[in-house]
Amino acid sequence: MSEKSTTGQHIACVLQWVLNAGLVILAIILVVFLGKETIHLANVLLNTGEQASSYLLVEGIVIYFLYFEFIALIVKYFQSGYHFPLRYFVYIGITAIIRLIIVDHKNPFDTLCYSAAILLLVVTLWLANSNRLKRE
Repeated sequence: MSEKSTTGQHIACVLQWVLNAGLVILAIILVVFLGKETIHLANVLLNTGEQASSYLLVEGIVIYFLYFEFIALIVKYFQSGYHFPLRYFVYIGITAIIRLIIVDHKNPFDTLCYSAAILLLVVTLWLANSNRLKRE
């Protein structure tokens, strides 16, 4: 019985190591993309003569926050004892839907549905952070 337990613990350690290594590699890739997005935002800011530059600037800022939130999620994973807090996924979802509204806002019904999804995520975030759930 203890041999199975030792084998199971070994497999869990190997899987945890693979997950940690994969997350570190993903964080490095995201930092590279964040750097590229910083250069893109600087180019958009320097090209002030175009009408579409304001949309590009806002879209670039939201993408920048998405990269930053994913990097923060990975950092929080290591700081919180190897688990992902739910609220960070909700933050990322809200930011992603906001980006979608900025990029694709031609259909009013779609925009209304996206706004309802944001409302649902905000209610979820409120419920996850409320003291009522923490007392139980």
